[in-house]
Amino acid sequence: MAVLVDLIHGCCPAWTGTSLLEESDSRVFLLCGKRDQEEKSGVLDSFTSFPGGVQVLDSGSTAECLYRFKQTVDQLDLSSIRVLTSPQGRDVLVQYQKLLFTALYTFDYKVAPVDKLTCPNCRGSAHQDSPGEGVREEVSAFLQQLSALKGGMRLLKSTLIPDCFGHGFSTRSGGVSYIQTLSSLNLFSSSRRRDPEAVVMENRRRLALHAGFHPLPLRLVKVNHANDVWVLGKTEPESYDSMVTDQCGLVLAAPGADCMPILFADPVRKVIGAAHAGWKGTLMGVAMATIDAMVADFGCRVSDIAVAVGPSVGVCCFTLDREQALDFVSIHPDCVPDPESAKPHVDIRLASRVLLEKGGILPENIHDNTVTDHPCITPCTSCHPEDFFSHVRDGLNFGTQVGFLWIKEQGEQAGPAESQAC
Repeated sequence: MAVLVDLIHGCCPAWTGTSLLEESDSRVFLLCGKRDQEEKSGVLDSFTSFPGGVQVLDSGSTAECLYRFKQTVDQLDLSSIRVLTSPQGRDVLVQYQKLLFTALYTFDYKVAPVDKLTCPNCRGSAHQDSPGEGVREEVSAFLQQLSALKGGMRLLKSTLIPDCFGHGFSTRSGGVSYIQTLSSLNLFSSSRRRDPEAVVMENRRRLALHAGFHPLPLRLVKVNHANDVWVLGKTEPESYDSMVTDQCGLVLAAPGADCMPILFADPVRKVIGAAHAGWKGTLMGVAMATIDAMVADFGCRVSDIAVAVGPSVGVCCFTLDREQALDFVSIHPDCVPDPESAKPHVDIRLASRVLLEKGGILPENIHDNTVTDHPCITPCTSCHPEDFFSHVRDGLNFGTQVGFLWIKEQGEQAGPAESQAC
């Protein structure tokens, strides 16, 4: 367990010597910013050594202090945190918690009784005004000044998608996520993993600036591993794996970490789509469901639509139980090269191409791993650990890259991007 003693929002020497601090397996952290350190030096001196050690958090801002605290907690593989604070401190620290931690961490707030607080300013029961907006701005400002990890940002771009659209597929470099399997441009925050909302939002901000769609909002599909399509403008479903629109002013995005992020663009009707296609969604036909929505709702012609399949797991690295794998044989025998195996390999990318071609998409309008005369945009995510996140390779604590697409306004210039060879 980590014990965080909040000395920024309350001088609480009454905590010393209590059982809340003296558990043998706990690590004690004293939250005391630089501005408060000299003023509260006497309080700091009252904390003696504990079995697990004491660490003073005295960086320039509360946001930085708590960010460094989280880094240490993650290095120690801890997730249980006890916070000793004042009533006002609890109100403020909960705001930082929402931004810098996820539901994977458990926080137990112990609030000092008012008569134990030595500082008159700390005896209020709560802040009259919500500290949320100020905390968000402070955290954002701190994260923006962090250096990018794993080098500069790199994007993959399809030569089949016309210049009237902006698009790209992200790789894993250029962000600020520091946890090994999430480093560095993780673009999705999960309650089951350690990368928090504020860090992911900073990664998305950097992606937008690099790709050229800042400050347009990035709208990510709400993955359902099925074939549901949301046509923007209609009622939004609770979950879906695909979106289509003819609206300017927003960016559609599909996540991937082995599953395929697939982008759809019709330059004639100026309609776009983005789909997330894992093995289940592929079997259920999410790619053609996206095409069907573009045709039905916007009058697109199938022959005009270009399809770009982003980084995803290759047949080299992806296996399923035999019963599940054999469902792909019905799409095309080549989708399962070793059907007699107990865990056959499955080519979800070939299955997607076959289904798209059967649905009327022209073979030359599909950009995937079979294309050799255009820059590669569909490398195997599992085979390239330096460039891509992978659930197959990294297990449950995996990061997420995205494919993204938007309709450019007239005269809009594309942002810088760099294609990367396989």
